[in-house]
Amino acid sequence: MPKLDGVLETALYTDDMERARAFYEDVLDLKPIFTDARLTAYGIADRSVLLLFRRGSARETTTMPGGTIPGHDGSGPLHVAFAIGAGELARWEEHFKSRGVAIEGTTDWKRGGRSIYFRDPDGHLLELATPGLWTVY
Repeated sequence: MPKLDGVLETALYTDDMERARAFYEDVLDLKPIFTDARLTAYGIADRSVLLLFRRGSARETTTMPGGTIPGHDGSGPLHVAFAIGAGELARWEEHFKSRGVAIEGTTDWKRGGRSIYFRDPDGHLLELATPGLWTVY
């Protein structure tokens, strides 16, 4: 069986790209690595990419010089978890408080990890998780 090396990209869909970019760039301090009319891509920890698509803009197959990307889209509140160091959680909580971002939930995991949950302007559920959440993290 061939092996997987990780999750490279995760996609979320937004109704308002400017509003979404303001949130991800101000609140999470992400820097775009690519942007055009339908997509903004953010590098995360030098190993994965968060893609923000303008909702409905990627439904059709995209043809590029190197090939094609089949259409896709998403609706409703989706979920993404970001990994953080155990010692960073309190700093994130203070940062969110200073930015007016409500923490909707917290979980202490039996392996020792802790998660906090909050939403982006499109209602997507975002999570910050410390090590100990999964057997692989």
